[in-house]
Amino acid sequence: MNTMRKALISVIVFSSFGLQAMTFDQLSETLDEAKQVIDCRSSNFYNGWPEAGSKLGGHYPNAVNFDAQWLDRIDASALNQLLVEKQLNADKPTYLYCDQAASQKMVTALADQGFTSVSVIEEPLSNYSGSLTALPKFQQLVGPEWLKQVIDGQQPLYAPKTDYKLVEVAWGPPTKYLVSHIPTALYLNTNNIETKPLWNRVSNDKLTALLQDLGIRYDTTVILYGRNNMAAARAASIMMYAGVEDVRLLNGGWTAWVGAGLTSEPMLQTAEKVADFGRDIPANPELIIDIAEAKAILDGSPKTNSLVSIRTWDEYLGKISGYSYIKPKGRIPGAKWGHGGSDANSLEDFRNPDETMKSADEIEHFWHQWEIDRNQKVSFYCGTGWRASETFFYAYVMGWKDISVYDGGWYEWSGIKTNPTLIGPMS
Repeated sequence: MNTMRKALISVIVFSSFGLQAMTFDQLSETLDEAKQVIDCRSSNFYNGWPEAGSKLGGHYPNAVNFDAQWLDRIDASALNQLLVEKQLNADKPTYLYCDQAASQKMVTALADQGFTSVSVIEEPLSNYSGSLTALPKFQQLVGPEWLKQVIDGQQPLYAPKTDYKLVEVAWGPPTKYLVSHIPTALYLNTNNIETKPLWNRVSNDKLTALLQDLGIRYDTTVILYGRNNMAAARAASIMMYAGVEDVRLLNGGWTAWVGAGLTSEPMLQTAEKVADFGRDIPANPELIIDIAEAKAILDGSPKTNSLVSIRTWDEYLGKISGYSYIKPKGRIPGAKWGHGGSDANSLEDFRNPDETMKSADEIEHFWHQWEIDRNQKVSFYCGTGWRASETFFYAYVMGWKDISVYDGGWYEWSGIKTNPTLIGPMS
């Protein structure tokens, strides 16, 4: 059996690198729904970041992102599930492109999954004469290599125009941060941007003081990351609400930095306080809404309005609340399920195996199943705002316009006895 497997792989590899060589332009002339294309490069390149030596980035139209490096993180069962999620069919002729070592790894893995017609496109993607597809705001979702260049004082493409601050965000004291963090990173405890009893955003005065203490003005580029990037995304949404014009998120967070083999440093970094933020807070109040605005969305037509629950399916059905400190179970009537993860601290439905953002096509695919559309007024909520903030930021880089975070979420809604709730399957 092992001999047969090796022989099969050899045939596929041979055909991939020899008999079926094809250019991107030739592929465009013959591509139809019976064929599929895999971009096996980093999701950062797929999203729009240019590769070294290029000024334009993005991916071949309709290509599916499957970074070959993910294969080191998953077993055969998880690989099979991932192929299903990405709607990759073993019976379809498959074309893939990435560097030679990665494409070899990908071809072998696909052979193990029963793919028998796999071809590698060896020419650079930059040779393609058509237009590449990219996230409209890909530059707000940065990769570790780009961040390293910025820290080193270089001027990569889309570098901060003026001053920048790098901030690690987490709940509680900086225990892990003090041992090891990305060089120059400041630390932000989410207790300083959220307040009891509902863990909603702090007052505008407190937010102003916090940003000044971090050395952040409205025109400062702020780059955020977390050990769990939900915390960083929560800070991102609040800073955007405040009026920071250029907020960026490290795609994959701390995991991405460590995975890239980059160095870290210990001990606390401090910032020089700025005299003023430079504008009144909030400059963008529409980005974080409260219960009255959430109810207004529900009162509108579901064809043009979506209040989106970013919670587990069991939370949505009311089987669990998802939190030890939230007792009521259920969902907000009229809210649409926007997917989530396995628990309140996870977002597997939105993340690749390396914790980076899943492709916009994948996210929009399951949102469209619930009639959630980029042309609607859309507000995301979860239990207290973290999961909603990460999906809000993804929608933002995807180019969605009329979006917000419903700050109070299920915690606030369920705590008001007169608010209606639902439990059980959809009718």
